[in-house]
Amino acid sequence: MPVGSNFGVENKKGKGKRGNLSSLTGDEDQQEGLTMEKLDKSNRELARLFVEMFQPLGGDHICAVFNDENLADQARQLWSGDVSAECAIMAIDRKGKRGVMKTGKKKKKKAKGFAAKMAEEMDEDASTSGPFTLPKDIEVAMFVSPGIKELIAIERICQESGQGTCIILLNARLSLVEKFATDEARKLFMEEFVPVWSLGAAPQEAAPGCLMHRAYPGQWMLARKPKVGIPKTITLQDTKFNEEECAYAYSKIEVGDLEKNTEKLAENMAGWFK
Repeated sequence: MPVGSNFGVENKKGKGKRGNLSSLTGDEDQQEGLTMEKLDKSNRELARLFVEMFQPLGGDHICAVFNDENLADQARQLWSGDVSAECAIMAIDRKGKRGVMKTGKKKKKKAKGFAAKMAEEMDEDASTSGPFTLPKDIEVAMFVSPGIKELIAIERICQESGQGTCIILLNARLSLVEKFATDEARKLFMEEFVPVWSLGAAPQEAAPGCLMHRAYPGQWMLARKPKVGIPKTITLQDTKFNEEECAYAYSKIEVGDLEKNTEKLAENMAGWFK
């Protein structure tokens, strides 16, 4: 989903009001207002919606997995007592506490490769707690906004669970990962995982005011959001649009006179209220 999307799940006021996706088009005010708290809330709300979606399986068979214990604790507190949010809530890093700085001198370690260092961090202190594992009988595991570090644990979970558990990555933003730990990890996440639902802004320099969307098993859609009205499809294709494809498609669109006049009117009316 667009970064910082507000789904309205945790809003205390305005019950029944929809959330907003104003971050979709890269609005400057929205981007300036983004904080880690808002990002965490957005990811948590999305997870909450997915947990409710799978409730027919029963809470004992659903697991929501956050990156660290702080995030998991927040979800536990907010979802406590809600029968539509029954699930196991876990953290990949069960010791991690965001914002807590560890002090003291560290011993020099022998130089290791990227994958080895990340794997060591994930399994650190294994004698006490062991590496992260899913509880038994989990049929759906949702990993909330995992980063490259968390993907290492998820890769191992996929190998252990096989086809017995449905693994869902929520807001993983895999396209932004510059380098995976191994070639096997890259193949797993970029080829074997399937984007079942995606909505986000297209590269704005190539296609200003446009968005990309896919709902499995349909095609990827590039659409233009006019100043008035719903987004209008520009083109469809089987693979996700890259920047060059967005620029080419955007250069070919034609905006009718009626739409131009409507947008001009909307701009004029907006100016009256400034």
